[in-house]
Amino acid sequence: MATTRIDTNSIPRRSLHGQGEVAEILSKQLCGAENVTGLLRWLKTGEEFAAASLDSTHQLIYLIEGEGVMTLDGKGYEVAKGAGIYLGPAESASISHRGSAPLKLFHLVVPIKTELQLDS
Repeated sequence: MATTRIDTNSIPRRSLHGQGEVAEILSKQLCGAENVTGLLRWLKTGEEFAAASLDSTHQLIYLIEGEGVMTLDGKGYEVAKGAGIYLGPAESASISHRGSAPLKLFHLVVPIKTELQLDS
């Protein structure tokens, strides 16, 4: 398989009311990724991203730039560049913008495998 270069600065962004902007950077259509979705998310002042509680997925959210407050089980934690969180099936979290610079997140969504594949 050939290496696919993804220019994240040229991928179109979609605005999500109150939840910033999002751009898909990893998918079957973009680079042949069969079972995962990768998103970049940007938040500005007053915006918040709520990661949905999905029974059939694992999620990873990684803070690339900026500062924010991540809320887990009703408790807020101040976070900055390099912070991340793993969400298992049916777990949820939210992150809101703090600071002067925009907040940039990488959000990876991976479905649960329903069959165990064993090597022969």
